[in-house]
Amino acid sequence: MTTKQIVLAARPKGTPTLDNFKFQQIELSELKLGEVLLQGLYYSVDPYMRGRMNEGKSYIPPFQIDQVIQGGVIAEVKESKSDIFIKGDIVTGMLPWSEQFIAEEKTIKKIDTTIAPPGYYLSVLGMPGLTAYFGLMHICKPKAGETVVVSGAAGAVGVVVGQIAKLNGCRVVGIAGSDEKIKLLKDEFGFDEAINYKTTDNIKKAIAAACPNGVDIYFDNVGGDISDAVIANINFHARIALCGQISLYNSSEIPVGPRLQPMLLTRSVLMQGFIISNYHLLFSEGIQHLAQWIKEGKIKFTETIVHGFDQLPVALLGLFKGENTGKMIVKA
Repeated sequence: MTTKQIVLAARPKGTPTLDNFKFQQIELSELKLGEVLLQGLYYSVDPYMRGRMNEGKSYIPPFQIDQVIQGGVIAEVKESKSDIFIKGDIVTGMLPWSEQFIAEEKTIKKIDTTIAPPGYYLSVLGMPGLTAYFGLMHICKPKAGETVVVSGAAGAVGVVVGQIAKLNGCRVVGIAGSDEKIKLLKDEFGFDEAINYKTTDNIKKAIAAACPNGVDIYFDNVGGDISDAVIANINFHARIALCGQISLYNSSEIPVGPRLQPMLLTRSVLMQGFIISNYHLLFSEGIQHLAQWIKEGKIKFTETIVHGFDQLPVALLGLFKGENTGKMIVKA
């Protein structure tokens, strides 16, 4: 049996282009004991994948040239030589960008599509939702009455962070890049205020106006000038969850911004970087809370679904242009 896969053709310099990806036809081997044949249904594209396109040591190994790209995938079992999975099971795992592929049983887990649609296991019940939960609840520890600012607020993580903060009695201000996203944050997801950074002349003053009592918690998904402006409004004993720096991922040189350490020092601010795998032993706690909130209608979610396996590279590049609202997912 042959199938199509997507490999890394070349490492990008600056912003990636479609030339950094290549499609290949490969032949699949025979199933071995403990393996399953999977058909990809939904594929996740995530900002962290940009870092994996670079060479060098990080918290996760880089993609290799001419090797298949991997990410979060929801798939259906088509054939099985496993005692754990049967034909028709819907599973998820860190799997290849391939239309069909063989996986070892230990690398996948079955999902319950009666709780939520399959795509949710790549979003609010998957890595983005868990990232929002642990970053906010374990690092920032919100208290009722505090002001929370979320950058990248209309993204997969940001929309969940804002809603969890509201559940904890906080005032929530989101930062996003279009009037449509601003409206959605306020009308659909319950943010108290939202700022369009692309149409705001002075983001520092806009944050000050939206946060008259200052900023107690900053959930940082973007870095760069936006984070400089938020931190300029930070309160004494504030907490910052350093989740992503998407504004800097395509920089060919390290930009020099304001020196933040004096402000963090004099205001006794906690800033902690984290990756979701730090909390892998606690995933059941996060999923339990998120699933309950979804069931009760306390957390809403939105997805940007791109149709067609061949559109995976286009969808990934779209993340860096702000083309997604909520989680960007490719449906095969």
